[in-house]
Amino acid sequence: MARNTEASCRQCRREGCKLYLKGDRCYSKDKCAFEKRPTPPGPQSKRRTKLSEYGLQLREKQKVKRLYGVLEKPFRHYFELAEKRPGITGENLLMVLEERLDNVVYRLGYAVSRKEARQLVNHGHFTVNGKKVDIPSYRVKTGDVIEVRESSRKSPKFKEIVESTESRAIVPWLSADMENLRGTVVNMPTRDDIDIEIAEHLIVELYSK
Repeated sequence: MARNTEASCRQCRREGCKLYLKGDRCYSKDKCAFEKRPTPPGPQSKRRTKLSEYGLQLREKQKVKRLYGVLEKPFRHYFELAEKRPGITGENLLMVLEERLDNVVYRLGYAVSRKEARQLVNHGHFTVNGKKVDIPSYRVKTGDVIEVRESSRKSPKFKEIVESTESRAIVPWLSADMENLRGTVVNMPTRDDIDIEIAEHLIVELYSK
């Protein structure tokens, strides 16, 4: 299966912002590599290179792909889905990405990062409405109940995860029962629920050429 193998901290430095790819380390100023060295990786030039319009659009697309851990082909598919939905295409794209099961697991606090959430879903640790789902790209809908499987709940791994994420705020469109490792999709996400600065209109402009 194709995947992005570039070091997580390098990805944040390349995009010029925190993508929260390494869980707890990203929330710590002492441990976060981006906090210590926010410059892009590679040889540094004293001259600042101004990106072209195309460069800005491409950079924004790469940032969102890295944030959600999605490669080009499925990302393009999500854009096509967003175009077909009523409303603003750029916002629709972000909502489709938020609906992914791996993102929901991360948002509920059952994984310290989206990368870890993908791995946990792939390994079959979660159910949706009582049925095992091991596809990270599975898209949830209002009313869905996401739970850690009974056989996985006593794992020291999940105890460690919950202790790490218990102080993390849960987004308004989800509700989480941390004691029973059960979460519910209360509503569909909105643009206001995105907690990282994204200029989605640049992605729309890029794909509209």
